[in-house]
Amino acid sequence: MKTGRIRERFAGRIAGVGSTSGIRVVVGRWDSSPWGAFADVMLEDATGHRVLLAPSDRVQDFVAATYAFDEHVIEPVAVTDTADGWQVSTPSLTLRLVLGGRTPLGALLGLVPPRVATAPAWCSAIDPVARVVMKGVRTRGTAGNDRREWYGATSVVSVDAIDGSWRGTDLGALAPVDPPCRFGFSSTPATPSVTRVVTTIERLA
Repeated sequence: MKTGRIRERFAGRIAGVGSTSGIRVVVGRWDSSPWGAFADVMLEDATGHRVLLAPSDRVQDFVAATYAFDEHVIEPVAVTDTADGWQVSTPSLTLRLVLGGRTPLGALLGLVPPRVATAPAWCSAIDPVARVVMKGVRTRGTAGNDRREWYGATSVVSVDAIDGSWRGTDLGALAPVDPPCRFGFSSTPATPSVTRVVTTIERLA
């Protein structure tokens, strides 16, 4: 029997930041997904240990089947707006993000109609450019379990400052996301930022 493939779309924002402690954090704030709104966190520490913080078994199973981690933790993940940015809160992680304005890349992305920018065909077409312009970043690739993935970005704003702690250790000050995170085929941009994105994942039905 021939097995089909299905595509699922996750629309929201991805924050990627580094810190002087060596801990790099990627926060997914998903406004729309096959299971409704949720948030999750991918974290890599200075030793290269990769941790997934997921709010439910369902999210953990899906994300862990798509990306690579050394540790999975199921715990509440809350992301709320503040006067100057975001507050990310879990039992293990507290992270305040101070957001700035739209970046030059964000302004450039704003020139592309969203329906075009988020289409897998467009993501595939611009991938060679993204690889050259942004270290560690790709807009298409192969994920775990024979899954294919496309990142369609429509806007980018800067992250200007952070504070917080991870398992009781102070994160320190804001720093580039360097080295790139190793969760999947692509990292977030090295410059700390929040990207509005539609992620399309194609998997076996």
